[in-house]
Amino acid sequence: MLTVLAVVVVFGGLIFFHELGHFSAARALGMGVSTFSLGFGPKILKVKKGKTEYALSLLPLGGYVALVGEQDDQELPEGFTREESFSDRPAWQRLIVVLAGPIANMVLALILCIILTLGWGIQTMTPNIGEVTDGSPAKAAGMAAGDTIVSINGKDIASWQEMSDAIAESNGQPLHMMIDRKDSLLEITVTPERSERKTIFGDTEIAWLIGVRSSGAYTTSQPGFAGAIAGGWDQCISMISMTWQGFVKLVQRVIPADQVGGPIMIAQVIGESSANLAGVLGLAALISINLGILNLLPVPVLDGGAAVFCLWEIIFRRPLNKKITTWSFRFGIALLLALMVFATFNDIMRIMKG
Repeated sequence: MLTVLAVVVVFGGLIFFHELGHFSAARALGMGVSTFSLGFGPKILKVKKGKTEYALSLLPLGGYVALVGEQDDQELPEGFTREESFSDRPAWQRLIVVLAGPIANMVLALILCIILTLGWGIQTMTPNIGEVTDGSPAKAAGMAAGDTIVSINGKDIASWQEMSDAIAESNGQPLHMMIDRKDSLLEITVTPERSERKTIFGDTEIAWLIGVRSSGAYTTSQPGFAGAIAGGWDQCISMISMTWQGFVKLVQRVIPADQVGGPIMIAQVIGESSANLAGVLGLAALISINLGILNLLPVPVLDGGAAVFCLWEIIFRRPLNKKITTWSFRFGIALLLALMVFATFNDIMRIMKG
């Protein structure tokens, strides 16, 4: 039950927040909204406020917003005027409404990251050596497992990332390090060598390395409110960058296609994290970013495709040919269905392989 609840809250909440973005932008611009539903399917509860019907539907996984006049030839619901029609508004206003959904997902991810930072602090991996590779520059310089790097070239080092950045920026020049070994300070000089290494996406890159691995030790700091906002912002930006790189690597076929997961895999991951609130919040932030970026892809029927049509109209001062938009929407629907089937197939095969 806990797993089911976590899946419903995360899936439903993220999609609902996405639709809330569209709804808020449309209402702010004076566009008509006939229905705003939490969930899909038959309506369990509904109340009408103004001209909009707010509903709670049977299937809680998401929600939807029915904008008045979404299609040019769509008949307006009773009580709405042509001035409230989405399709009759200037392209720049429609672009704002289209982009509001993905932006809402990014804002939600930022809020979740700030909550995580406030509640669980900021974890920083310490520059503590867990392993030294045989034959490496670090081994030749006398470094050993258990050493902690205190400074490099006179600059204090407080985290593994700072140490890694200093080595990467060395361009092969000798680095004068101060290390802490069993409460004794030692000075050593290490010359990084140009080597290959695997990235988190599995591809190979060339970098300056000294041949050490982290011990995995980390410290946790509890920042104030301002620090939590800054820390949450940094974490959110890092997630956005990593997610975008993942999409790019997938297109470049660095990440194998069989690694693409669908709703089943997402539900499994949420279920595995359901007993850990921090894990659920972090995963929700990451999925929200994925949902936002996915919707920004220039594929018809997605927000990104609609944004391209709006930009075309803004630039060329006329809408795209209706036949082109109609066929592009059909192509977009077929593409999304194919991707969904493919992702679900990968999920099933992954389960069958154990």
